[in-house]
Amino acid sequence: VQLQASGGGLVQPGGSLRLSCVASGFTFDDYAIGWFRQVPGKQREGVSGINSLDGRTYYIDSVKGRFTISRDNAKNTVYLQMNSLKPEDTAVYYCALAIYSSHKPSRSLRAFLYYGMDYYGKGTQVTVSS
Repeated sequence: VQLQASGGGLVQPGGSLRLSCVASGFTFDDYAIGWFRQVPGKQREGVSGINSLDGRTYYIDSVKGRFTISRDNAKNTVYLQMNSLKPEDTAVYYCALAIYSSHKPSRSLRAFLYYGMDYYGKGTQVTVSS
């Protein structure tokens, strides 16, 4: 499994960025893709996730109403639209993938974001600063 994240950059507070995650190298169809972020010296935090089959999404409270996750299954791509960015959103953002059938008992999307997923890609830096 390969995951390639892109779209990070420097943006002023209140601005927007769209992150993309292209997933490849697998054939299973029941999986979740999530976005995590990490600041040096702090634990990695699961921000948002989406299911491949039913499209169900999950967001942590701090990004609800500002971030939107979406998917294009034909392109194996997941997007994270980030609006009204705040300095505290500054972090390295990673996309990750979890295979539902690999976990017994089964996990929820929320649990995957909390405990972690199976595969991670390289991160993309998001800096929110004036």
